[in-house]
Amino acid sequence: MDFTSAYAQGFARVAACTLPVEIADPAANAAAVIEQARACHEDGVAVAVFPELCLTGYSADDLFLQDTMLEAVHAALGLVLAASVDLRPLLVVGAPLTQGSRVFNCAVVIRAGEVLGVAPKSYLPNYREFYERRWFAPGDDQDGRTIEVAGREVPFGADLLFAASDVAGLVLHVEVCEDMWVPIPPSAEAALAGATVLANLSGSPITVARAEDRRLLVRSASARCSAAYLYAAAGQGESTTDLSWDGQTMVYECGDLMAETERFPEGPRRSVADLDLDRIRQERLRQGTFDDNGRGVGRRVFRTIPFEVAPPAGDIGLRRKVDRYPFVPDDAERLTQDCYEAYNIQVSGLERRLTSIGTPKVVIGVSGGLDSTHALIVAAKAMDRLGRPREDILAFTMPGFATGETTKSLATRLAKSLGVTFAELDITASARQMLADLDHPFADGEPVYDVTFENVQAGLRTDYLFRLANHRGGIVLGTGDLSELALGWCTYGVGDQMSHYNVNAGVPKTLIQHLIRYVIESDQLGGDVADVLEEILDQEITPELIPGGQQSTEASVGPYALQDFTLFHVIRRGARPRKIAFLAWHAWRDATEGEWPPGFPEDIRGSYDLGEVKHWLEVFLRRFFANQFKRSALPNGPKVSPGGTMSPRGDWRMPSDARPTAWLADLDDVPDSL
Repeated sequence: MDFTSAYAQGFARVAACTLPVEIADPAANAAAVIEQARACHEDGVAVAVFPELCLTGYSADDLFLQDTMLEAVHAALGLVLAASVDLRPLLVVGAPLTQGSRVFNCAVVIRAGEVLGVAPKSYLPNYREFYERRWFAPGDDQDGRTIEVAGREVPFGADLLFAASDVAGLVLHVEVCEDMWVPIPPSAEAALAGATVLANLSGSPITVARAEDRRLLVRSASARCSAAYLYAAAGQGESTTDLSWDGQTMVYECGDLMAETERFPEGPRRSVADLDLDRIRQERLRQGTFDDNGRGVGRRVFRTIPFEVAPPAGDIGLRRKVDRYPFVPDDAERLTQDCYEAYNIQVSGLERRLTSIGTPKVVIGVSGGLDSTHALIVAAKAMDRLGRPREDILAFTMPGFATGETTKSLATRLAKSLGVTFAELDITASARQMLADLDHPFADGEPVYDVTFENVQAGLRTDYLFRLANHRGGIVLGTGDLSELALGWCTYGVGDQMSHYNVNAGVPKTLIQHLIRYVIESDQLGGDVADVLEEILDQEITPELIPGGQQSTEASVGPYALQDFTLFHVIRRGARPRKIAFLAWHAWRDATEGEWPPGFPEDIRGSYDLGEVKHWLEVFLRRFFANQFKRSALPNGPKVSPGGTMSPRGDWRMPSDARPTAWLADLDDVPDSL
């Protein structure tokens, strides 16, 4: 396996192309198609889609019925066929072709000098500015037929799937313009039959707001069909007698925009993207209703036509955006929306829990760290919305052997600025007694800071919180986050793994800081809370359990930036370790490339080489498998991110005895460096 090859990692490169046309000049248009096809070949493209009727121009009108032009179309197809012999891409070209006594508006599929098949437009618009039934016959009744092109009979119909024999999962279906606008498009049926890449050759003229309508339909089709969708519209050179054209091209994958070009361009343009065929397959495996729908509506019988891509070897780059922080949007507006929703999911979840069990008080341990801070400000907002006093939140800071004055001060100031009931409960004496009872060396003055030493402190804190909740009529609010649960970075049972309700259980570590910033910027809590929150955001993540210096969580379990990256691709995408490493390498190897979340400070924008990526991925896998028993016994808490959650009643069910052997073996295929 060539680690650096996008094709070897389950991707396929595609292009949606638009280009200037010469009306009623097929030879000139064929030359333009060939030029773009060669460029796509050099770019490593497997499938290149061109606009509707691009060999003649969409706006040729009554010239579609002229023998001279129809004959010229066949000659132009001959030029494209001859030029394609040495080209890699499967070319999908728009042309009018005759069958029997009618002309059809067709997508001609060409590979390496051969026409593999022809897909006619099924549904012809004949309303408002459209008049296609004047020239063309609808192709919705042509399944199972053949048509003569370039001197030989080839498959003809909307029932054609083109399956790559050497790129797993690449199965193409082609439809034409209006086919996408009807209630049940041919592409939807094709997706149910196994098509993963749906293509649309469009001649759509532009009017105000039509571009957004196209985006809506393409995005929706790719999302509903768990597929990729390529869209290429006619543009420069079309006749402007009564209409205008914008040359819109775009590529969507499972509802996500992968690439698009500017509209109204001068000259040809291509939207090029590497499609994640593994993602499409995984989405369909997870969503059983996808297959159920096919059985429920009855499947059209499709014909499958094989072809070879002969993908390029080696590193051809990766033509898609890979988010460094898949739980955190790079777009400022989207991030604000996500934070608004996430915060309110947490707040409303806690509200419902409190009202359903008799309006108890909330008992919470606060450390001055990110997680307990966020849980506390969620609780404060919930009390505000319920019309209850914030004094009904009982916040306790519980210093131990290694608690720093800075974090303790921050916890104290935060609680006071929020107006909650606050107290300090020092656990050092109790912890010392327990360690002595356990005959631990620390009780005799030895500096032994093992897992027992750490967990005695963590366990005592939780034990006190539960007993305080009994004593004061409250429930213990959990503070541990999704990332810690994935890595098992929590003390089981009588420890921070347990609570009566955990508002942070569905929130990854890399998102929490942005949620706190959202609370600051939107002034959710009033007063001088914002100043303290800003200081808390500047602190290093540490459990503060071991004396004698700063104890870094990330030094033990890995950078949360990398571990959340892995977490997303494991639980949401089901990706193999070697693919996760490949994606992380592209996302993190150069801090100067790609996008960062809004407001992310430049001085802390880091990078990781492949060796670091591989090391921390192994740490993730070993911890993830070893700590499932903790996740199998989680308290209630709301799902927040579409990336998933660890709840055994929700997204993630896994046996506690599973072994990571196969995953680690897959990781062994990743080189230590490049």
